[in-house]
Amino acid sequence: MTETLDGKTVAITGAASGIGLACARACLAAGARVAMVDCAGDQLAEKCRDLGPDAIPIVTDLTDADSVAEMLPQILAATGRLDVFHANAGAYVGGAVIDGNPDDWDRMLSLNINAVFRSVHAVLPHMRDQGAGDILLTSSVAGVVPVMWEPIYTASKHAIQAFAHTLRRQVSGLGIRVGAILPGPVVTALLDDWPQEKMDQALAEGSLMQPEEVADAVLFMLSRPRNVVVRDLVLLPNSVDL
Repeated sequence: MTETLDGKTVAITGAASGIGLACARACLAAGARVAMVDCAGDQLAEKCRDLGPDAIPIVTDLTDADSVAEMLPQILAATGRLDVFHANAGAYVGGAVIDGNPDDWDRMLSLNINAVFRSVHAVLPHMRDQGAGDILLTSSVAGVVPVMWEPIYTASKHAIQAFAHTLRRQVSGLGIRVGAILPGPVVTALLDDWPQEKMDQALAEGSLMQPEEVADAVLFMLSRPRNVVVRDLVLLPNSVDL
């Protein structure tokens, strides 16, 4: 029997735009209340107003320990429970290592790795105590296929894959499922530095996906019967040769 999100609370980080926003819309349509977690307070408030009363803004800086510590109490104060935590927020840096800026790498790694670890750690005790929950991580196909032109980003997503697989085994006996969604290229703000001609060519070739397509896959993962888990779901544009 498939699961339903009706009446459940889903928290999504990086929810003010891109994949996070698309997932928020999909979960709301499926009957969930959605705690939309993001550091962009004004943008978050605007999106929540547009989405209605079941979209709840939770302003959080995931790179700040004190801010993360306040995230779950805010969610519980607004909804009373947390059933799904989707650690989605992330950043992107590509290019050759020899030309790279280590300071840029540090900022990306802080959000892509440390913030995920810390935010998941923050919500696990609540899920343990209620005896059920879902942890979903936005990874990337770069987490399983090393991408030559984005070595630091690839390394960050390999770390997320290792975390997902080991955490899943630690908490499966607690009623908590852990899975990762691994999309290929998606039209989001992470691609803002692409030249317009490259973006136009990729769209024409069908080598980019829309965030809504990722959101559909996320709903599939969350709706599986509780006795199974979609550990890894790789989602690619059909024209990508990987």
